[in-house]
Amino acid sequence: MSSPSTARTTPPTTPASVLRGAVPPARRLWPALASGFASEASAVALLAVSAWLIVRASEQPPVLYLSAAVVGVRFFALSRASFRYLERLTGHDAALRQLATTRASLVRRLVPLAPDGLSHTRRGSVLGALVDDVDDLQNLPLRVVQPLVASATVAIGAVVLVAFVWWPAALTLLACLIVAAVAATLWGWAAGGRAEREIAPLRARLADAVLDHLGSLDVLLAYGAEEQSRARIADADSALRRAVVRRSGAQAGTAAVVSLVAGAASILAVLVALPGAASGALDGPSLAVAVLVPMAVFEVFAAVPMAASAWRQVRASAERISGALPDTLPDGLVDERVAATGEAPPLGDGVRLRGASVRWPGDADVGLHDVDLDIRPGERVLVIGPSGAGKTTLAHALVRFLEVDGAYDLGGRPAHDLAGDDVRLTVGLCEQHPMLFDEDIRQNLLFARDSATDAELEAVLARVGLGDWLRARGGLDARVGERGSLVSGGQAQRIALARGLLRGFPVLVLDEPTAGVDPEASDALLVDLLSAVEPDQAVVLISHVAVPPALVDRVVRIEAGRVRS
Repeated sequence: MSSPSTARTTPPTTPASVLRGAVPPARRLWPALASGFASEASAVALLAVSAWLIVRASEQPPVLYLSAAVVGVRFFALSRASFRYLERLTGHDAALRQLATTRASLVRRLVPLAPDGLSHTRRGSVLGALVDDVDDLQNLPLRVVQPLVASATVAIGAVVLVAFVWWPAALTLLACLIVAAVAATLWGWAAGGRAEREIAPLRARLADAVLDHLGSLDVLLAYGAEEQSRARIADADSALRRAVVRRSGAQAGTAAVVSLVAGAASILAVLVALPGAASGALDGPSLAVAVLVPMAVFEVFAAVPMAASAWRQVRASAERISGALPDTLPDGLVDERVAATGEAPPLGDGVRLRGASVRWPGDADVGLHDVDLDIRPGERVLVIGPSGAGKTTLAHALVRFLEVDGAYDLGGRPAHDLAGDDVRLTVGLCEQHPMLFDEDIRQNLLFARDSATDAELEAVLARVGLGDWLRARGGLDARVGERGSLVSGGQAQRIALARGLLRGFPVLVLDEPTAGVDPEASDALLVDLLSAVEPDQAVVLISHVAVPPALVDRVVRIEAGRVRS
């Protein structure tokens, strides 16, 4: 049975769709918006009432005329702080909940690409998209939507309030707000727009440099290239630091523009209100309100240019995220059209490939051509061939990391009708460079079966020849280091095999288990690995070096992507 040749197309991921997905639903966002408006409105009302109270008190009226204003000052002082706390609480709750949803959605879109669809992707770029860029999206509701809604509504309300007091002052305030919005936004865009767009790519560049340095430190030291790698990190860090400084300078300039316009607004308010005060049309307390309210309004309005800056950075992060998510699954990857059941398909009479052709994503050449292969239960099959012949391609096709164009049957059932996750419950893979996490030995084994006891973990390590080593390391609590840096290549392979044995895969694929192992120890490692496997487990051993004939039942040779007899 042949797999479909057409690639699945998912709904296009555009920056706009990423941004829409970062906005919390209205039922969670409106409490934060309402609290933000109430907090900012309380700040303006506090200054307005205070100004009226101070001037009116100077006229020495009966205390009865001041009691309402005194209560108002206390009320608005308390409500400002209370609503600000509610805004922070409800806003961050909504944003962080949506952030988790956004990151989970991004991971779901990346899972079909892993691992082979990401083989040409720099780890720092993917890490930046998953962590830094997604984290930036929380600024959309917190630093863009909420400040803009609160500032705009409060500014309009303040203009209306001043209009009731003295309409020329209201027109002056409105004009100054428009000038401040335009001038500050244009200044921020001209002075810091480029830096804000550069920060996310520069952050990914620094992450790439650090990961490359740490991941290849032994090679860099061996060839004397460690200093050049350090210089690359320093250059990336310096470029990122310069961009952050330029952004901060632009934000400082924006704040200065708003402050200048705020001062001008207060002076103009005095100038337009003086004729009314001189004519008696505007009394003293009203004059204080008309003159001092603009100061409070501009304190609230200062968040608008900052929101524009945050918007530019959020937009750049959304563009990077959308660029990391392909709309079409690359050729060569498995197009998952079947939902996983969580149940391992029975092995039955084994694995059967007929006319199987496999290609790597982004590679025009086919990795395997018309391969016919049978793997029976309990059989030990050795796959040999030169480097680049297609051995690893076969391993990844068997575990459904790569799509098979042709017939691939598992226990008599077409693998194309099974979810890849289900196939991998029957066919397990120990990779050439097994992934070990920076945890203790126990946790690295429990990834395979979390219900295993310490006695079972120690027994399976003894089966793969690590019993004495485990005792020498101090037991299961010993750590293996980042990506297994504290263990040797052979020990890492044995731990990986122990995981496979714990999982109990009916078919176990060992991809170059002796890679990175001294030639003197490779035979002993192979004997231990194959002896540890249960008799009814099938083993596909992939190697480009000689293997003792007594360890295998059959040898399959691959050259130039074809099986040779």
